[in-house]
Amino acid sequence: MGKHARHFEGVMTEFLQMGGYALYVWPAYAVTAVTLAVSVVAPIRRRKRLLRELAAMATQEERSRPE
Repeated sequence: MGKHARHFEGVMTEFLQMGGYALYVWPAYAVTAVTLAVSVVAPIRRRKRLLRELAAMATQEERSRPE
C-alpha cells in the first residue's frame, strides 16, 4: 500500500468514526434517509390506490345505470 492509500484509509476511518460520535451520527442519518424515502414513496402509493378506487367506482356506476 502506498503513502496516499494509507492516508486515504486514515481519513476514511476518521470520517466513519465521526470524531467518536458515530454511534449517534450514523443512526441519525439512517432515520433521516428513511423519513425522506417514506415521504416520497407514501404519496405515490396513496395516489395509485386512490386512482384504482376511483376507477372501480366509475366502473360500478356504469354497470348500475339502467339502459
